Amino acid sequence: MRNSGLLWLAAALAGCALAAPPLTTIQDVLYKADGTPFNGTLTIGWSSFQASDNSAIVTQSTTVKVVAGNLHVQLVPTTSGTPAVYYTVTYNSDGRVQFQETWSVPSSAQPVRLRDVRVAAAGADTGGNGSGTGGTGGGVAADTTVLESDVVGLIADLAARPQMGPGYAAGRVAVVNALGALESAVGNATDCVHVDGSSGPCGDVQPAYVDGDLPAGIVDGANTTFTLTDTPDPAASLALYRNGLLQKAEQDYTLTGAAVQFVAADAPQPGDTLLASYRFDGGSGSLARPDYRPRAAHAGTPEVLCSGTGAATASGMASLGTCTIPAGKVTPGDRVEARFDFEHEGHGAGWSVEVHWGGSTVLRRQAAASEGLLTGRIEAAITVSGAQVSGQSWGSATSLAATASETSDGYDGGLKMDFQGGPAAPGDRVTLRGFTVVRWP
Repeated sequence: MRNSGLLWLAAALAGCALAAPPLTTIQDVLYKADGTPFNGTLTIGWSSFQASDNSAIVTQSTTVKVVAGNLHVQLVPTTSGTPAVYYTVTYNSDGRVQFQETWSVPSSAQPVRLRDVRVAAAGADTGGNGSGTGGTGGGVAADTTVLESDVVGLIADLAARPQMGPGYAAGRVAVVNALGALESAVGNATDCVHVDGSSGPCGDVQPAYVDGDLPAGIVDGANTTFTLTDTPDPAASLALYRNGLLQKAEQDYTLTGAAVQFVAADAPQPGDTLLASYRFDGGSGSLARPDYRPRAAHAGTPEVLCSGTGAATASGMASLGTCTIPAGKVTPGDRVEARFDFEHEGHGAGWSVEVHWGGSTVLRRQAAASEGLLTGRIEAAITVSGAQVSGQSWGSATSLAATASETSDGYDGGLKMDFQGGPAAPGDRVTLRGFTVVRWP
């Protein structure tokens, strides 16, 4: 009898030890705000506590699937546990954390709904004073912190992005070093960055432009040798003017380096004015002079700004064709060349043509009544303050005439060239047969 009593006591103790802790069923149907069922998972976590039956509940978490909005999970009650703890519930859907909330689970033999377990936050008053779920106040807001590990794929994506290298600095061009990290380009503010991440001066060569250079030499009718300030490069870029008339290389002069040698028959006479415009290697020369305009190598090719035929008039001077140079189209060092052709019909009296550069008349020519054709060209060297303009005109019976002038007409906001002509006698007719305006960079 004594042994049987001991066996009964041992069996009873074993039964207690193997009995599961009490559970409360939480069952509900979850919806989104748009009325569709919630689909996803709930990750439920808790800290260690002791259940009402003295079962030891250790810190852990579990994941519950919610399909078509149906939530069903059984948890150990926490309202009767020691110490009082809360469940932290994270809602996951569409591959990311949606939100978090806190549950306090009561003891119940019947299933409870979500509203019966949801509280404002862990540690919030669940009852009196209107601060918990049973009162009218708001309580403490739930913790909505989202961990990087809670977002699917975020850690891998962050690891795949380029990292800042040791040479990274704000406000500079970013380059990728040999390890794939981002660093900043090293060099001067005016340098260009190459595709390999290195930097250096922009372009192969930095040519410069000079306008209105005065060749050095005595103008006495005997001296034929004059020296430019710098060596034209290329030599063909030299435009040499004598009294506004363009001189022709190898016919009127030869160029050797910076030396201009006139042929003896064309030696400049006292009172003559020589002016030269040209390009040269920007790596040398007197770049401090204000008339030098550095440009990037291979800055561009000639561009036709305007070209076409013009109108006709039989009633005095009138505008027969115009060309508007857009704002920002020309800069110091550019050249603008215009060519034009006029025709006169009738023999009542003489006739005239004019070319206007902005508000300045840069060419004016009168022809006899018997003259049927006038043609000409002007060339404007763009300067910082305006332009230096030279021109030539001639006809079938009208001799060649040249002119040169300076204008201060601004071009930053655009500039209009106006080709005008007209007869002096009624019944005669003047027509602008054609004109072309070209920009040379």
